[in-house]
Amino acid sequence: MPPANDRDREAPARRRAFDRFLDGVEWLGNLLPHPVTLFALLALFIVLLSGLLAGLGLAVPDPRPEGAPGRAADGMIEVVSLLNGAGLRRILENLVTNFSGFAPLGTVLVAMLGVGVAERSGLLGAVIRAMVLRAPPRLVTAVIVFAGVVSNTAAEMGYVVLIPLAAAIFLALGRHPLAGLAAAFCGVSGGYSANLLIGTVDPLLAGITEAAAHIIDPDYFVHPAVNWYFMMTSTVIITVLGTWVTLNIVEPRLGRYDPAQASENLDEARRLEPLTATERRALAWAGASALGIAALVALMVVPSWGALRTPGVAEGIEAILPFLRGIVALVFVFFLVPGFVYGRLAGTMRSDRDVIDAMARSMSTLGLYIVLVFFAAQFVAFFGWTQLGQIVAVLGAQFLQDIGLTGPLVFLPFILMCMLINLSLGSASAQWAVTAPIFVPMLMLVGYSPEVIQAAYRIGDSTTNLITPMMSYFGLILAFASKYVRNLGIGTLIASMLPYTIAFALGWIAWFYVWVFALGLPVGPAAPTYYPAG
Repeated sequence: MPPANDRDREAPARRRAFDRFLDGVEWLGNLLPHPVTLFALLALFIVLLSGLLAGLGLAVPDPRPEGAPGRAADGMIEVVSLLNGAGLRRILENLVTNFSGFAPLGTVLVAMLGVGVAERSGLLGAVIRAMVLRAPPRLVTAVIVFAGVVSNTAAEMGYVVLIPLAAAIFLALGRHPLAGLAAAFCGVSGGYSANLLIGTVDPLLAGITEAAAHIIDPDYFVHPAVNWYFMMTSTVIITVLGTWVTLNIVEPRLGRYDPAQASENLDEARRLEPLTATERRALAWAGASALGIAALVALMVVPSWGALRTPGVAEGIEAILPFLRGIVALVFVFFLVPGFVYGRLAGTMRSDRDVIDAMARSMSTLGLYIVLVFFAAQFVAFFGWTQLGQIVAVLGAQFLQDIGLTGPLVFLPFILMCMLINLSLGSASAQWAVTAPIFVPMLMLVGYSPEVIQAAYRIGDSTTNLITPMMSYFGLILAFASKYVRNLGIGTLIASMLPYTIAFALGWIAWFYVWVFALGLPVGPAAPTYYPAG
């Protein structure tokens, strides 16, 4: 296999064309403002637009039946202007409650308190090292991809710990370190929405989805585990596809690694650190505590007399509503207790002060997120007050019906659109906060549930994370890669990751249609596929 630079000389025209395409994507992405600024501008735009459209008298027929909550007596949905005295008073009076009552805010903060303890104690890092370093050589690639997917439970842990570790592991095995980096990156970022566990992104997205669903159905409830079944099986899909692409496309393309390409001494990278006896003991006890918590929760949910079941209700979603509504608190406990057990036995946590410090540090990392949520909450609230979301949903649904695109194929352009938007707006929550108020009501009106719509969105949001410089950790990955290949360019990194994006898009979309429509399986517990439109 010729080295990468030889192949570049063999096909310079193709490379120049591809580089121009990448430059164009980066240029377009750089035209967008910071997500915080974007939400502030969108909120202002909604206020101005509501005044204009209300003045023009825009209205559409309300598709909801007579007597439905929120339906006007004349059966029409009209634009409510915020560009007047009443609108100004409403904005000022609700500015704080829009922020404090924004559904994703509290759920993410609570979940991150527990995750912060598990991360600070070293538990999450130890789990990743145990999974990767003890894997048989033939399974190292698959284990790295799988570990990358699972690491998403703890947000940036995969980016900061696993990706550089995977490159070092491949180097120690005599393989190209960038292939290891790519395998970990594809799992962490390309498989961002797949996981075996409920992570911090699940309550975040569920809160935004629920707020969008309220445009059509004010009583609709979306719990954090609505995509759990589909995302658990997606973990297998991403692991298989990521392993295949690494072994058959990326690693052969990179060829044999020449240490002379490195920008620094690699001796340190060659020294991998397996778990010590103390860490193994601590990890075993942490695992035992996690199993104990899971058994206790099962005891409170499965039996009809369980404390986390609705008294007097035997079956259906109503029977387990207390469990579903409390799942964020359970995630907090699930990470807090094993995290402290590990830290106490490993010597990284000795008192309650260490636990408190870990929680405080996890909150400090969410400063930018909290600022973003403030403006996102205003945008979502303004959008709902003006009824523009309902009007767009009705018009969009009518358009889909007019062109006959109301069957399952409607999700294909929706996923592709999400993939395209993600190239310029790399934040999962930011993108969904903008698009959910439009597409959730629209697709509800043609008969699909918010749970299924959210699952489809997560495919589009994850698959193009690998090839966009707008992804917040892209610069960090480039820095890791430059350690092994000096002067590595953005185009080289994106070209290495593009095969994963293509494979994930094709395979994951196909699996979505198989799971939801061919097999007719729910995407999560108590998650219907269809919504009774009309």
